[in-house]
Amino acid sequence: YNILALIGGFSFGDHISAGKVLATKFKYKLKKKLQNFVKKDKLILGICNGFQTLVKLGLLPAIKDYFIQEATLTENKCEHFYDGWVRLKINKSSKSVFTKKMDIIELPVRHGEGRIVFKNKKILEKLKRNDQIVLQYLDQNDNITTEYPYNPNGSIEGIAGICDKTGRILGLMPHPEAYINYYTHPNWRTRMKKKEVGDGYYIFKNCIDYFKEM
Repeated sequence: YNILALIGGFSFGDHISAGKVLATKFKYKLKKKLQNFVKKDKLILGICNGFQTLVKLGLLPAIKDYFIQEATLTENKCEHFYDGWVRLKINKSSKSVFTKKMDIIELPVRHGEGRIVFKNKKILEKLKRNDQIVLQYLDQNDNITTEYPYNPNGSIEGIAGICDKTGRILGLMPHPEAYINYYTHPNWRTRMKKKEVGDGYYIFKNCIDYFKEM
């Protein structure tokens, strides 16, 4: 297979911390297989709990190297689980395979531990310098924000998703798989222009196109 996708779903009940147990199992039972998978130019996608797992496994952001934890995803600043829709800005300068030709999108979020925290300021600085920040939360005026509820967790720099330096590993808190069909948006009948598909569809289409173009 060519794509490894880790989905949301509170693996192991989020005991210890979200994604920690699953990340530990991967690290000590599947590390060599994952290393080989990454070396073969294949794709890894982590959504919500999958993103939490990739960060705690050390596959993201992987500034120094893979399997070294440099960040974590912790409790939302609002101090509660949040379920709603958000607007997101895509960084067009990013190498992310998953977000090519995308700009501003809307996706649902459903999490209680989505605030990204870095080991030190240098990690964040390098992340920005490398254009590894892929998705950022927007307010009602389409400005990048840390303010609730537009940014449901309070992540610094409005970070909603990041990639590794190759652009082949992506983790994000919003749920693209929950907006494949245009009609699943709560406002599709009122304020929205009709679309052929939901915004999340293109993230998966880009995965397929990546291998078609190889």
